Amino acid sequence: MALTFGIYPGALLGDDKGIVRPVRPDLPDRITDALDALQGTAATLSVRAYHPFAETVAPREPPTPTDPQAYVRRGRRLDLVLPFREPSGRLEAWLEFIRETVRTQGPRLASLQICEEPNADLPVLDGSIPNVLNALVQGVVTAKQEALAQGHALAVGFNAVPTFDPADTFWSELAALAGTRFLESLDYVGLDFFPDVFRPIAVDQLAGAVTAVLTAFRRTHLPKAGIPDTVALRVCENGWPTGPGRPDQRQAVVLETVVRTVAALAADLNIDGYSFFSLRDADSGADGLFHRFGLLRDDYTPKPAFETYRRLIGELGGPGAVLPR
Repeated sequence: MALTFGIYPGALLGDDKGIVRPVRPDLPDRITDALDALQGTAATLSVRAYHPFAETVAPREPPTPTDPQAYVRRGRRLDLVLPFREPSGRLEAWLEFIRETVRTQGPRLASLQICEEPNADLPVLDGSIPNVLNALVQGVVTAKQEALAQGHALAVGFNAVPTFDPADTFWSELAALAGTRFLESLDYVGLDFFPDVFRPIAVDQLAGAVTAVLTAFRRTHLPKAGIPDTVALRVCENGWPTGPGRPDQRQAVVLETVVRTVAALAADLNIDGYSFFSLRDADSGADGLFHRFGLLRDDYTPKPAFETYRRLIGELGGPGAVLPR
């Protein structure tokens, strides 16, 4: 089963305290060259981008990377994320924002992700926002309705982080709200996970850990929300930062192990894609854990993992990804 590969080509990201802003601006020509090199002869490469919504917060956060449409070429399309960041929890403008996004961006979209990690209750993530579950359920239905009305064949879904707390109620609460229209509108569920980043994992145990997380997500957590195996699973964010005590070569080893494990599980777990986070560092001179997730340094010079990902895309990628219903 061929995977559709992708990458977030920006450098701005969130950590446990707020937003990490890059020390160097986006350079579209350098980013395009890197995306072309990664894509190689593959039919496509998904370009992951984020456009947060917050009706009552000023100034509004712009999309990241800057002008993501600039990278839609050579068969590439956007894997666009719409985080729900409205502190009031009101939905009217949110749903219109989704409709307008589909109307204006539809031809450039491969997929539209509604909300960003709605089960993670952290200040920079949607799980901390009031009414996020309704924003998720109504947002998915609205996005699919608008896509069908406009004739756009884009996959609509949402993502989550792994759940290790047996008392967590996110999936059962989602089941109570979901209903038939939500499930019929849902093309995929994404998983964001970062093995060996926040909790060390030995090299010889990494494949097993990845297998356990993906299998539990498919077999244990998604069924709690009534989400069937026919709805595709994909890895939306995965990465490994370099830095002090975190050598560049280890990033390449972790990336290869994770991607090959995902590919080996693809048929059994109905996994249709994998996206790496991210293309370049926010700040290659900083020691913080969140500053060096890139395959490239902040001056766009490659780390060894860049070539690893390019090779894996060429070997394991292809046009056979699961299409939206």
